Amino acid sequence: MPTPAASRRVPRISRLALAVAALALAVTGCAGTAAPAGSSPAHGAPAPPDRVEPLAAVPRPVLPVTVPSADGTQVTIGSAERVIPLSGSLNEIVQTLGLGGQVVARDITATFEQAASLPVVTRGHDVSAESVLSLRPTLVLAETTTGPGEAVQQIRAAGVPVLVIAPAKSLEDVPGRIGAVAAALGVKDAGEQLAQRTAQRLAAARAHVPPASAKKPRVAFLYLRGTASVYLLGGSDSGAASLLEAAGAVDTGKESGLGKDFTPITSEALAAAAPDALLVMSKGLESVGGVDGLVKIPGVAQTPAGMDRRVVSIDDGVLLNYGPRTDQVLSSLVAQLYGKGA
Repeated sequence: MPTPAASRRVPRISRLALAVAALALAVTGCAGTAAPAGSSPAHGAPAPPDRVEPLAAVPRPVLPVTVPSADGTQVTIGSAERVIPLSGSLNEIVQTLGLGGQVVARDITATFEQAASLPVVTRGHDVSAESVLSLRPTLVLAETTTGPGEAVQQIRAAGVPVLVIAPAKSLEDVPGRIGAVAAALGVKDAGEQLAQRTAQRLAAARAHVPPASAKKPRVAFLYLRGTASVYLLGGSDSGAASLLEAAGAVDTGKESGLGKDFTPITSEALAAAAPDALLVMSKGLESVGGVDGLVKIPGVAQTPAGMDRRVVSIDDGVLLNYGPRTDQVLSSLVAQLYGKGA
């Protein structure tokens, strides 16, 4: 069981992992690695815009509503005119529901096109209560990992409804997460429509997974931050296992019994995992100097994945969001694991 100190680090690591996308330039192609999610397979071709796809019709919120918050409270919401989602994932859901025009700010992890010009209300990875309150929100959407707690309490004390949404760590969590946000915004019908669209697209992505074979690809999820010399191996609580299993692969961290979200990479742990491929975030891969730098991390070159330079790279901003664009993540994962013809 993780120590109390380790437990306190989990939210920090999660926010950091999602925030890398906002802290680096766009990734250029790296020899030996497949294209990130959403990028063009053609050499030198520009990547398509990083944007969400809102529902065709703009829903009309029916408010007030009282909804349960993941922190054990009940929250009454009277207006969705000025919404501030405090994570990129929540911002993506609000925008995809068709209410992007009512979002007035973003946190550092919301980097997709529709949110990119909004004011940022975080300092580093922490929420600035003063910045949030200066924008006069009528609703703030937070994650259980949003912090610091004092800032969230300060926003609540000012009379602003703050709804905390439980995190999603598997494909099964997607419809509930969409439904919770839609209910808070008073657009339950739109939430059901989006959940259905997302389920259909995920099913279509799963259809491209090759039939089960005698040997499933073994994949290790690595969190890399070369500028800070942070090299971590994902465990069963990293959030990647559900995606890998949906792609017909084995999450070696989960299989190895790593119960935490991340643990420092060691040569021994990598040797025991023996991954056939490495799953990384695109900005993390860039931070270590691409595949050439990745294989210099102790133990990586000795794995089957390192020897074959087999790396699956997915954009930081969507990999672990488990939301309306997760079908794109799964499709990219399948394509990179099995080839474009899969």
